[in-house]
Amino acid sequence: MPCFDLFPQIRSVVLEGSRALLEAARQCGYLTEALITPPSESLTTHECQLAALCDMAKQLPLTDESEVAPVQTLNGDGLDPPLDIFSYVTENPFDCACEVTLMREKYLLPPRSRFLLSDITHMHPLVNSGDKFDLIVLDPPWENKSVKRSNRYSSLPSSQLKQLPVPALAAPECLVVTWVTNRAKHLRFVKEELYPYWAVEVLAEWLWVKVTRTGEFVFPLDSQHKKPYEVLVLGKYRSCIDHAVRSSAVDELPEQRLLISVPSVLHSHKPSLSAVLKPYISPKPKCLELFARSLQCDWTSWGNEVIKFQHSSYFTRERAEDPARTSETALTQ
Repeated sequence: MPCFDLFPQIRSVVLEGSRALLEAARQCGYLTEALITPPSESLTTHECQLAALCDMAKQLPLTDESEVAPVQTLNGDGLDPPLDIFSYVTENPFDCACEVTLMREKYLLPPRSRFLLSDITHMHPLVNSGDKFDLIVLDPPWENKSVKRSNRYSSLPSSQLKQLPVPALAAPECLVVTWVTNRAKHLRFVKEELYPYWAVEVLAEWLWVKVTRTGEFVFPLDSQHKKPYEVLVLGKYRSCIDHAVRSSAVDELPEQRLLISVPSVLHSHKPSLSAVLKPYISPKPKCLELFARSLQCDWTSWGNEVIKFQHSSYFTRERAEDPARTSETALTQ
């Protein structure tokens, strides 16, 4: 059944809300022809083998968890001792980005970022790290026909998402946010099965509307196949230990909100939600992204391709503007 028959109200919300936001953006000088730059001749596409390496790493002997800490940190050069990024959470503790060599490839790790490279069956280093997170964002690789045809990444059956140890990773009243495609069965699964299974109460549904650099929808709004928006389901983790009802910033979430942006040229790369969610979480939150393919400053990230877009081929070097650092270069994505 076409999804627009199941969401009769979404069309008007997207149409009316987008019109006002796009007009405001144009008044600020955005989404104009002047901003369009000729596309580069070819986009760098690093051949990512991380998922395959995760499968191979599962064959390695298990580490003795009683003898080693679950987190390993980079030292000054990030190369000594060699890093086992499959069995430990790896941390860049410095206030600057570090370019490191992992598996003979160079990657850029943002300041104060942590990551675990593994598949869904090998998440115990993250759980054993002892961190409890105030915000957990998930971008599951939902099953659909276009993913199977493109073979860009592996999908995951919805039922397997229940294996994610979200309750073990969530702090009391943790804000849980899940990206959902506009297929009705995926949305129903998150709201009616997945969140209740994790003891997460659904609080809001937001829409991310994708537009071109000139402010047009990337797909026709009435298309029966691809839609120009995706859904965000936001909820609060209700700890089974703490039964007391407490008020928090999470409870102030608006039930509906429209986010508009130009999608990344990197396939399925979602916009960062840090600034948007900041008013609804604690002042110095611990944040976690699941199924990540890039890292964020002050966040912990997990996935079987978690550092894919941190590969040095996705960055360009620019001379720093500070005269005191004329011998240094900056890396920008």
